[in-house]
Amino acid sequence: MTTFGASASNAYSVPPKERDPYQYQVGFGNRFASEAIPGTLPYAQNTPQKVKYDLYTEGINGTPFVTPRRDNQSSWLYRIRPSVAHQGFTPLPDNPDLESCFLPLNPKVHFSPTQLAWYPFDIPAENDKTDFVSGLKTIAGNGEPTLREGLAVHVYGANAPMGSRAFCNSDGDFLVLPQHGRLDIQTEFGRLMVRPGELVVIQRGIKYKVGLPDGPSRGYILEIFGSHFELPDLGPLGTHGLANTRDFESPVASFDIDQSPWEIVYKVGGKLFACKQEHTPFDVVAWSGNYVPYKYALEKFVHVGSIQRDHIDPSIFCVLTAKSKTPGAPLADFLIFSGRWDVATGTFRPPYYHRNCASEMMGLIYGDYGGRSDEFAPGGFSYENSFCPHGVSYDEFKKATEAELGPMRVHEGTLAFMFETALQVTLTDYAMKRSGKLHEHEPKMWDNLKGQFVNHIDEINADLKAAGLPALGTKP
Repeated sequence: MTTFGASASNAYSVPPKERDPYQYQVGFGNRFASEAIPGTLPYAQNTPQKVKYDLYTEGINGTPFVTPRRDNQSSWLYRIRPSVAHQGFTPLPDNPDLESCFLPLNPKVHFSPTQLAWYPFDIPAENDKTDFVSGLKTIAGNGEPTLREGLAVHVYGANAPMGSRAFCNSDGDFLVLPQHGRLDIQTEFGRLMVRPGELVVIQRGIKYKVGLPDGPSRGYILEIFGSHFELPDLGPLGTHGLANTRDFESPVASFDIDQSPWEIVYKVGGKLFACKQEHTPFDVVAWSGNYVPYKYALEKFVHVGSIQRDHIDPSIFCVLTAKSKTPGAPLADFLIFSGRWDVATGTFRPPYYHRNCASEMMGLIYGDYGGRSDEFAPGGFSYENSFCPHGVSYDEFKKATEAELGPMRVHEGTLAFMFETALQVTLTDYAMKRSGKLHEHEPKMWDNLKGQFVNHIDEINADLKAAGLPALGTKP
């Protein structure tokens, strides 16, 4: 009798589900290979003299050719028609709500020293047909795309699919967070279904279109110029924790046969251009490489925290990070706050009052993130610039300092996130003047944080006397 048990017939992949009909490969930063027709990928080379089925070879690289191999990102695509088969570019009208230059010399951006917040942004009215690209609106940012250093924060609101229209962002990588309604995203590499509670990253230069299977949709976008998202180092945590590599999902090859007219909208330096062509951009039969879109379900995040006392820095909530040109200063961190245990003893458990050298911008996907003055609701947004003092309300402070401490669940049923950057951030005209959703935090929430110290003068003087020191107010 044989001792053989079983053998896998192929590599592991994520199968389709009821609300997500697509299949995915798993891993972060992997060099994947995928073919919709078996045997299409060239054997032991990338650019054969003749590709099977007379397909065209096309390369796309997300880093310079000479970038060290450990950081190099590129892919090979084998497609029915190459991207160069187009009819030229024409400028499109400016979207006044889309901003790319966040330098102080731009009169359309503004600094704010105080905390700001926005009520949930509107989804376009039914009679105002708006697709994903037309619905982009910029809230804040730093730098500028041509400097290859900076970021932009956008919101989108859409109620119409893109049809025979695709988008290609030459400026930066998009990290997209749907807050209301799923996004059915068709890319050159395959398809991704992205629901609220998931993120998707689509790197610069990759073409895609967005469908709306649930009808109107709204969400948030973090765009980075100059680097790519990566997993944060784990340091003494070791090998596992936070966002685990196996939980990231990338598409499998999927192609259309479509020789009808298409429009590709390119974003270059913040300007929009239309490129016409007589074929679909989604005709990649096979591909290989590591420059590939991916998604991640945020409920898979493995929280870590203090199991004794005090806070660990909020960097423990970091899902993805992107490096700036300054060592140790991130261009952008993406953090989440969701249901978890809090067990620290003898500890003020809410976020302590602080002044952060980084700029913090928060949004809410679902649930309730309490202790704030700004009616922080799903689809809304908040902002604190560098060193702007912030923290919980007096009521939350009082509750936290008097509560009987025990193991407890916090942020149950809630998913909030933060875009954090070491850079100074400016705010757009749309955010400050046209959104109709802006309001300032109500500073009265802190009025009752009185100087209780003065109520303990007798106790303090007794302690000073016991220590052989003069009483308060005694001149030396």
